[in-house]
Amino acid sequence: MMKKIVAIIKPFKLDAVKDHLHRVGVQGLTVTDVKGFGRQKGHKEMYRGAEYVIDFLPKVKLEILAPVDQTEAIVDAIMTEAHTGRIGDGKIFVMPADEIVRIRTGERGEDAV
Repeated sequence: MMKKIVAIIKPFKLDAVKDHLHRVGVQGLTVTDVKGFGRQKGHKEMYRGAEYVIDFLPKVKLEILAPVDQTEAIVDAIMTEAHTGRIGDGKIFVMPADEIVRIRTGERGEDAV
């Protein structure tokens, strides 16, 4: 059984998270620049004397496929490196990955990761 781990983190934390994930044995991940908001609801900025609200804040989304027995180490690595203690640190989602297929070879399951 495999798990898909999705993490939304602050962009400046990406390198530290990536390095720690490499140390715990993660062989691959997908990174996407995203925008969004949670409890922090964006923030206000001034431009040429006018105040405006930035609703969507820049974030980074990480997607990782891993064996079940590696999941906790991955979650711990992300939490350790992405944590600042301030609002907007992000979220981690863990879900089952029922089927994985490597397109090039047709391998399935853990062999495809």
